[in-house]
Amino acid sequence: MNLTLVLGLSLTVTIAGAITNEVPKSAVPSAIALEERDYRALISADDAAQAEVDKWRRENRSATARGGGVASSELDRRIRDRLKPVQRAYLDFLRRHPNNVRARLSYGCFLNNQQDEAGAQAQWEKALELDPNNADAYNNLAGRYCEIGPPKKAFEFFEKAITLKPSSGIYYHNFADALYVLRGPAMTNYDLSEQQVFSKALGLYRTAARLEPRNFAFAWDYAETYYAVRPFPYAAALQAWTNALANAQNEGDREAIYVHLARVKMLAGWLAEARAQLNAVTNETPAKAALLRAIQERQKAR
Repeated sequence: MNLTLVLGLSLTVTIAGAITNEVPKSAVPSAIALEERDYRALISADDAAQAEVDKWRRENRSATARGGGVASSELDRRIRDRLKPVQRAYLDFLRRHPNNVRARLSYGCFLNNQQDEAGAQAQWEKALELDPNNADAYNNLAGRYCEIGPPKKAFEFFEKAITLKPSSGIYYHNFADALYVLRGPAMTNYDLSEQQVFSKALGLYRTAARLEPRNFAFAWDYAETYYAVRPFPYAAALQAWTNALANAQNEGDREAIYVHLARVKMLAGWLAEARAQLNAVTNETPAKAALLRAIQERQKAR
């Protein structure tokens, strides 16, 4: 795809039957408009390529499960070939528009998807240099620092992203993930106990779910975090899983939540209600079988 930007257009228009080179200013695209047009074309090309790559991966997993599929090396080659033009387009765009912050952020995400984490970090750092108040840059770099350290900088960058854009649920969710996984460094950084770190993460998950009430992943993670809290707040956990159930997109998600609802009821000591809840699970999954055994053991112990 040729994304070359053409400036200095010489246009000829017909006005009242006369030929003239004088063009109304409103008819000439500005440099900013042209840059925006090319940026949108670039992102569209990226999205199309990523969608096709995802489709190939899904199809190959399905084919492999049936005993077919292509070798991973062959699939990787196809993916590289498909994404090369997109990368060239990014580089061409950034050569012409080196100060386009959104392109820096998008290219960083593109590189990160290709496991070029160092390259992604460089793009996000450049974006932050160009726009020191860019919340997305802080969020992306925070995720990077979660991997390479220091954790303290990751926490600071998540906090900065939230301060800059407090209405974005994903920042709260990502920060909560970081605190939960890096709870040891979080305990040191904030001078908190482990349970206090879990409580802090739970509050962030709660905010993310409140800001995006239709986001199933946010509702799920919020509910699941209650299992780490001591003493177990079964009433709050039950409500959280009930809220997640309202956002379930398919029967598989719903049945998975039925299992969690049964688990919460079992932990609360409501064994008959827990067993009844499992009757809603039609698929005989390992999770259902394990929970039934746990319920039976608790009934025997009474």
